[in-house]
Amino acid sequence: MNKSPATKTLTASPRATYQDVLDAPRHMVAEIVDGKLYTQPRPALRYAIASSGLGNLIGMPFHFSHSKPGGWWIINAPELHLGEDIVVPDIAGWRRERVPVFPTGA
Repeated sequence: MNKSPATKTLTASPRATYQDVLDAPRHMVAEIVDGKLYTQPRPALRYAIASSGLGNLIGMPFHFSHSKPGGWWIINAPELHLGEDIVVPDIAGWRRERVPVFPTGA
């Protein structure tokens, strides 16, 4: 007797939205990648010290300098909206010639 394989009906889980990010607990960092919500605890103090040091090291010549290299916005942990993805990298930078006025929102 030849039986056909059983088929499963897969239902797609709903895609995460920005409201899911906003609803995440305040002590968590929430990100959406490929429609899925990811959360992680906010960084510990040692991380904050290392991240602040890196931001200062990069920020002095790139963010604050009026000579070379200069001309960058260097930001720690910005919330970036990239299409449908929402991510919070440890540090990010933009050339000021591409973003002359830094946005006030996410």
